[in-house]
Amino acid sequence: MTDKPTTSFAGLGFFTGIAQHENFCQMATLLPSTTLAPSSDPYVWPTSDTIALPEKYEFGGATKSFEDFFVETDTAALLVLVDGAIRHERYALTGGPDVPWISMSVAKSFISTLVGIAVEEGHIKSIDDPISDYVPVNPGSAYDGVPIKQVLLMSSGARWNEDYNDSEADVFRLAAAMDVGGSLDEFVASAVHQETPGTLCRYNSGDTQVLGALLVKSTKRSITDYMQEKLYEPLGMTSPGHWLTDSAGMEAVFACLNMTARDFAKIGELYRNGGRWQGKQIVPEQWVRDSVVPSGAQFQPGQPIVGTHRFDLGYGYQWWIPAGNRGEFSAIGVYNQFVYVDPSTNAVIVKLSANRAYGTTDSESTNRESETVAFLRSITNTLRD
Repeated sequence: MTDKPTTSFAGLGFFTGIAQHENFCQMATLLPSTTLAPSSDPYVWPTSDTIALPEKYEFGGATKSFEDFFVETDTAALLVLVDGAIRHERYALTGGPDVPWISMSVAKSFISTLVGIAVEEGHIKSIDDPISDYVPVNPGSAYDGVPIKQVLLMSSGARWNEDYNDSEADVFRLAAAMDVGGSLDEFVASAVHQETPGTLCRYNSGDTQVLGALLVKSTKRSITDYMQEKLYEPLGMTSPGHWLTDSAGMEAVFACLNMTARDFAKIGELYRNGGRWQGKQIVPEQWVRDSVVPSGAQFQPGQPIVGTHRFDLGYGYQWWIPAGNRGEFSAIGVYNQFVYVDPSTNAVIVKLSANRAYGTTDSESTNRESETVAFLRSITNTLRD
């Protein structure tokens, strides 16, 4: 870890309406971070005939402008792959093919992937094991005795508020733990229990952070080191990546992976192909299948609780699942970061954004996540047509 300016993650003015595209492209220069080195065998996406994107899409019973949505949500990158080839690529604002962008909660899907690999390798015996068998937590606290599987499913039973419009919400306290003198590990070790694990899907960035601690304790390696070997190298990542860290060097795995759109797309393509990459099984196929389908009623679209409301997407192992029968799934982060996969059209779409209205309310009208799904579906609808 290198010394960085004393910018505070919590002090960057997130969710206040301030434009963030100048920050999101350079987070690793603003805050303490680690570096993922480009692969020794970089994989460059092939290109094919450029497809025309739709002019309109349907949402909320209205016909809306595709271009207006692109601009209004401060889109910095839109990358469309079909059958593993780039069919459309567009950058705006401070985005670019070599620009690392902060993932926000897209990072959660990478952590789930690494947990699946660690299980396959025997570092984690079973996801039915209590996470406290691996991670030191305070007796009687939220993660004491809770099965790893329920943490993966955001069903840990921890008390949590992920309302980005509430400055007192737990998610802001988690971000503050990254600042000098704070500790992400200590934060999750003292989390408060509220509900019986497995009974409610409540979106909780603290759940992902404790999964990061699980990876560190079980593999005896840093997140950066383990991800370098298990994902960054074999997937042929072409550009440096970065994890932001707390002052002790622990990666903020709930939101703070920084990569290019082209490299983000590789996890989507990996999962589209059942965990296989260029003929090699990187992630167990069964793990991929289990990760992208709701495993119970509380994980179905419309049931997961995010902040103050129920969300109209379902949840798997740190992946979101849109309603319908297309088999779609997506990694999603605040400010409208998406790695969206539609196996029915062999498509992977990356949208990196800095939607300045995000979090200024706790509603779809500003956050526009469900609308982003409709926006992305309009692209795959053109592939069907």
